[in-house]
Parts: sequence; C-alpha cells; structure tokens
Amino acid sequence: MRAPRLASLLVALAIGAPAIAHAQHVHVLIVNGLAGEPRFRAPFERAAAMLADTARLKWGVADSSLIVLTEDALGPARRSGSSTRDEIGRAFLRLSRRVAPGDVLLIFLNGHGSGEGLGSRVSLPGPDATAGDFTGWLAGFTRQTVVFVNAASGSGDFVGALAKPGRVVVTATRTAIERNETTFATPFVRGLAGTEADADKDGRVSVLEAFGYAKKEVERAYETDNRLLTEHAVLSDTTLARTVAFGGARASSDPRVVALVAERQALESQVGALRAKKSSLDAATYDRELERLLVAIAEKTQAIRASGGKP
Repeated sequence: MRAPRLASLLVALAIGAPAIAHAQHVHVLIVNGLAGEPRFRAPFERAAAMLADTARLKWGVADSSLIVLTEDALGPARRSGSSTRDEIGRAFLRLSRRVAPGDVLLIFLNGHGSGEGLGSRVSLPGPDATAGDFTGWLAGFTRQTVVFVNAASGSGDFVGALAKPGRVVVTATRTAIERNETTFATPFVRGLAGTEADADKDGRVSVLEAFGYAKKEVERAYETDNRLLTEHAVLSDTTLARTVAFGGARASSDPRVVALVAERQALESQVGALRAKKSSLDAATYDRELERLLVAIAEKTQAIRASGGKP
C-alpha cells in the first residue's frame, strides 16, 4: 500500500466512492413504540411511513424484507403488525431467514425510552424491549452490516450495549439521562429519504451523511425556538457509517458508464462477501484480498469519472 499509485487510488476511492455496502440487499425493520400522548403519535407515524415508503420505492427493498411494527395502524400497505416485544422477536427471526452474508440490515426505533445499560428500554405496548433484548436478537447477524438507530429519548446507553465490529449504532441522545422528548427521528429519516443530506452529491445518502444532517437540523430547531439543547445524538462508528449508503447512483445514458457502474457494484458486492467471512481468514489473506478489491473499485470510479459519469 506504499506505492504512490496504490495510495492515490485508495484516496480516490475514499473521496469518490464511499458507499461500499450499497450494492448489497437491504432489509429494514421499523418499530414505533408507545406515543404516550396524542401530540407524539403523528410525528412517530409520519417518520415510520416516510422511511417505509423510501425503503420500498427508492431503495427497492422487497416487501418480504420490510417489516413495520407500530402502536397503531398506518394502513394495510405499510403496517406488518403491532410493536410488541414478542412481535419484534418474531421479526428478527423472520429476517434471519432472509438476510444473507454481506447484506445490510437497518433497524429503526422511535418512541420514548428509559433505564440504563442493558436495562435501557423502549416503551412498547405490553412488556418493553431492552438493550439486552436487542443484543440477543442481533447476536446471529455477525456476517452482515447492521445499522441500528434508536431515535427514542434516553437512548444513549444503547451505544455501549450494542456496538460491535460490523455495526453502526446511532442514538438520539448521548446518555440515558437525556429523557426529554427527542426530535432526531424526523430529520434523520428526511435525510435518508431526500437529497438534502447528500453532501457529496453522488445520488446516495450514507448513514454518516444522514446523521450529520439530522444533528445539524436538531440544533438549528432548538436555536430557532430559543430552547436549551436537551438531545445530543451519538454515532458509534464513523468509518463504517461512511461506507454504508442507501439509494442508487444517478442513471446514465452512456452504455460504457452503465457497464462500468455494474462492474463496480459487482466488486462492491465482493467486498461485502469478503467482510462477512473475515473471521474465517488469516489476517494477511484478508488484507491482501481487500486491497485488491479496493484498488479495483478505485480504478472503476476513476474510469466512470473519466467517461463523464457520476462516481
């Protein structure tokens, strides 16, 4: 990796093609907890509906890989069931039968939370689900990239409880003590759904981009309302969050660009598969193969750019 050519290619990859995981299949679990008060119900439902519609219509997530659990019905086209602890457990079991090595699993929670450590919880109809519960449910997803977003109040301790290699954990609060209502969910979902958060304008929104956008929007809203900021969002793994992106690259009418993009996506899929079997490879073999793939992706990115396409 010391050769100038290799170094420059990897720099080009980091700048021009950050979304290694976007070519994998995406699976989404959305859980809305108890609203508690009527004024919370509408924003909870809007965020869930927007994310579900984005996953289905923009990301191409199959209906069998999209599970929406809510306190109240959002309509038969969106809702998969009630957001009880048992239903969440069944949702993870269902996903475990569909999520392949190298795929991306996005879990999005919204609601009110409390508790500390593994006992941190999201309020649900019936028994609450704790960070310890989610630790158990996620234990089998070691060969996938997991993005776990807890937008509930008092969610900060979920980071320490759930963070592991191959996971990005996002929480709306820094600690369990920040228990006031949170507003993070709406701008985070809006960032994933639209184009405002797409800072590098590559047609895809990374988890890091959506997080940064949402955090700034939350701060701006508090400042506009002249309120003390009572929620400080946290992200566990900036490096991985930069590589996981949702959405597709902009289309091109040039057959050469289309072919190059397809070739790069195939290479990105190979990176996902390689990362999924990292534990079974010796370090030298893994590093050598990862380097080969990353250099090949960087070369494809440069070729796409040289042909006038969007990287």
